[in-house]
Amino acid sequence: MIKSAVTAAIAVALFSFQHMKAQEFTGRATYETKTIMNDIQISGSNMTPDMKASLEEKMKKGLEKTYELSFNKTESVYEEPAKLESPGGSSGRVMVVKTTSSSDGKSYKNIKDKTVMSEEDFFGKEFLVSDSLPKWDWKLVNETKKIGNYTCYKAIAVIPVTKEAMESYEKMKNKKSEGKTQLFTPSEPKEKTITVWYTPEIPVSHGPAEYWGLPGLIMEVNDAKTVILCSKIILNPKDKVVIKIPKKGKKVTKKEYDALIEKYFESMKDSKGNIHINLGN
Repeated sequence: MIKSAVTAAIAVALFSFQHMKAQEFTGRATYETKTIMNDIQISGSNMTPDMKASLEEKMKKGLEKTYELSFNKTESVYEEPAKLESPGGSSGRVMVVKTTSSSDGKSYKNIKDKTVMSEEDFFGKEFLVSDSLPKWDWKLVNETKKIGNYTCYKAIAVIPVTKEAMESYEKMKNKKSEGKTQLFTPSEPKEKTITVWYTPEIPVSHGPAEYWGLPGLIMEVNDAKTVILCSKIILNPKDKVVIKIPKKGKKVTKKEYDALIEKYFESMKDSKGNIHINLGN
């Protein structure tokens, strides 16, 4: 029964894909994201309770964002819509350093060539980071729910703990045992389950952030810490969707970019191995 229901959904998607070959198919999807980071500890000898509460609130807002996914049959661009600067410019903003593969800049995916490119701004320096698309081992599940007007099917993928993640955890744990100051509380890496909902009614293999590879547009993602939910879709809009490949920044590979970041933070450490970050008013 499970196989037949999922197979039927895939059949619908394949039929739609074949139909799309004879016509142009584009769209724009808006996604709301919310990230919960319980492992952040904010402390400082000169920080009052009010200052701590204010900073925590700013960090919370910084982890709630809106993105737009523009797509055609084989390409997509995922980015934050342009916003006007708030009064006072950048004063009081909080920078969240991310260590995952996702990007806060424009991210371009080509599912035909299996490539991804993203624009990254690291402390004022712009980079154009290229990589291969991540491989997702999706397991299709016979569960459905409605997201807006679309019937969505469930799929899950399990991400095992990598050797690099364990090595990083051991380093952080050793620093804590040596009494060195840390912004993040080290937590042992665990196997992670990604749950997504996709709809064969929009027959493209795209999705938000780094997610892709299902027989229909991915409408919702939940990885226990981050929830990404599609709130609006426009198919074949009157103002034509044009997918532009990112070109801004110095061209580097993902491996080179990660090494650059690691080298930068190593250079910020003092003789005791601590990294000091000063937060302005």
